[in-house]
Amino acid sequence: MSDVAERGLVQQWHGLLARHAAVCNALEVALQDRHGIGVSEFEALERLATCDHKCRSADLTEAVHLSQSATSRLVARLEREGLVERALCEMDRRGIFVTLTEAGRRRYREAKPTHRAVLQETIGDGECVVCTPADA
Repeated sequence: MSDVAERGLVQQWHGLLARHAAVCNALEVALQDRHGIGVSEFEALERLATCDHKCRSADLTEAVHLSQSATSRLVARLEREGLVERALCEMDRRGIFVTLTEAGRRRYREAKPTHRAVLQETIGDGECVVCTPADA
């Protein structure tokens, strides 16, 4: 790889990181201010609300892009807030299912328009409006 190609590749990488950070920060502020949840909490609630089968903790780990232990702490916080419930898998006692409570379903429905509005504001047309390529 030439030096020019490498610099271009690294510049694209930094642009992607900057866009991701800008969108996540905008989501975090809006969701926290309006609904008392963060991006990871919203992503977990959304996965549970849209899952067409019982959701295992491992499914949530994939959805929220956190480590297994961080996802476990996230689920514990959501459970303390009454937004989810955990239950052992009947077939495999090692497995744990996570389900939304009615309060969790309500919080998700209330937060979803905020989430979508922030996405529309920041990346709605395919371009991140909170940062430009020159910012990256």
